[in-house]
Amino acid sequence: MAPLIDPALFDQLKAKIEEDTEIRKELEKIIDDLSQHVSFTQGLLSRIHSTPRSKYDTLIPQVEEGIKKEVESIATLNAFASNHPFFKPKPRYNSKWTRVVQEAISTVLLCAWLGGVGTESRPGEVGRLLTLEEVGEFFKVPINLKDRDAFHITIEDYLLALISNIDELSRLAMNSVTLGDTELAVRISSFIKDLHAGFQMLNLKNDILRKRVDSIKYAVKKVEDVVYDLSLRNLLPANKMEE
Repeated sequence: MAPLIDPALFDQLKAKIEEDTEIRKELEKIIDDLSQHVSFTQGLLSRIHSTPRSKYDTLIPQVEEGIKKEVESIATLNAFASNHPFFKPKPRYNSKWTRVVQEAISTVLLCAWLGGVGTESRPGEVGRLLTLEEVGEFFKVPINLKDRDAFHITIEDYLLALISNIDELSRLAMNSVTLGDTELAVRISSFIKDLHAGFQMLNLKNDILRKRVDSIKYAVKKVEDVVYDLSLRNLLPANKMEE
């Protein structure tokens, strides 16, 4: 009597499982490599809290070198993820790299705000906010794809990275006062309040994003307290009084 199940079926399943396992291992290796570069860059960026703005021209180039490594790793991730349909960035698959990609975006956004990642056509300047399109161009990957299933940076990735920077800048506002740079504290306050107003205009459907946006009000309050304290002590820079 012939067997009811062809033994070759399980051989095929075994081969597929082994192939998926190898793909997962390679993906984890790429993500780990990106994570290391992001952590290194974040470590450099953390020095802004103890570095006077007059010395940014020494610190920023180091940060930009770290970001170059991030760009290389994301290029590798882009190529790999887009070539394996099982790992294309559908919601239940891209969770493996979403967080670290958002952190990479955050380092670029913060570096640009501090005056880095400039180009010949647009030199770096303090207070510059990169758009979603500029972030995509910087990393050389698509943004917010709707017409095909491939690796890309989403609007949510960009907004969550931006919110992370709001937290970092609110901390910088306080530390800049300690370093005697009251002008930077006032600039940060204006920037964060403008961003908060902009976020209030968005009709957000993502629950995580909505909760993170709600937290911005605490950063606004923090920087407002810093500026208010400066005003009480008559330490606001000339022509920088906020309305």
